[in-house]
Amino acid sequence: MQRWRGLEAVPSGWGRSVVTVGVFDGVHRGHQQLISRAVGRARERNLPSVVVTFDPHPAELVRPGSHPAALTSLSRRAELVARAGADAFCVIPFTPELSRMEPAEFAHEVLVDRLHAAVVVVGSNFTFGHRAAGDVDTLRRLGERFGFEVDGLDLIIDSDHGGITFSSTYVRSCIDAGDVDAAAAALGRPHRIDGVVVHGDRRGRELGFPTANIATTPYAALPADGVYAGWFLIGDRRLPSAISVGTNPTFSGRVRTVEAYVLDVDEDFYGHEVSVEFAHRLRGQERFEGIEPLIAQMTDDVKKTRTLLCP
Repeated sequence: MQRWRGLEAVPSGWGRSVVTVGVFDGVHRGHQQLISRAVGRARERNLPSVVVTFDPHPAELVRPGSHPAALTSLSRRAELVARAGADAFCVIPFTPELSRMEPAEFAHEVLVDRLHAAVVVVGSNFTFGHRAAGDVDTLRRLGERFGFEVDGLDLIIDSDHGGITFSSTYVRSCIDAGDVDAAAAALGRPHRIDGVVVHGDRRGRELGFPTANIATTPYAALPADGVYAGWFLIGDRRLPSAISVGTNPTFSGRVRTVEAYVLDVDEDFYGHEVSVEFAHRLRGQERFEGIEPLIAQMTDDVKKTRTLLCP
């Protein structure tokens, strides 16, 4: 898959293509449907498929300080888009100039002049242009004017969870509540965060549970404070782990941390880029009156993790 940052990176002589546009944070099941449709329409026409996204998140520029929790890093987003079969991943810097483009200008400059769109695939809630003035109907009218088709898809409804529409906002709300099972159902995979293993206070090793302390990427969507069964990913290894998210209230901690106790492995992970996937929530964060009850609970957490992940 080709990766471009900025429209100027689109190769000269780039021909017609099938394009889908969106932030695609999380690349959840709704996003996967859009990408799959774009890839399918492209193959029907023997054209390349292009996924267009924006960086930073448009909300950060429109309302500074309101950047939503990021479900995926940009590199992870590209990885998931490639896995979905797209031919190109185009990241457009979201600038004040871009935010002021009227819908017709955006369609002409981005979709027609640079990407030569033959078909544009979007969700039924798609908006674009200055103050989100354009919608799918606007895009269809512009398509008739500029010579591209528009394929507007209905949003995916989760009938197993009360008819909720899959969206990045919904996934964030699940993660914020610690409901990583519901988040996984919407994402089509466990929620994952990426980071680098850094030195912590080494308290876990003193308690008999050495943990990898993970410095996460900016704006990462951390689950609600508590303990989770999940997976620790390093290189090509996927290792079962008990993962703690929180402030360590037993020791009067104040800074939220992510720590993973990797089952049956005692290695030096410091400095390595790693990821953790959250499979199941075991319990909320608790404050214990002393070391012994804490160790007893951690022992139980590890036992439950082993039962869930290593049957």
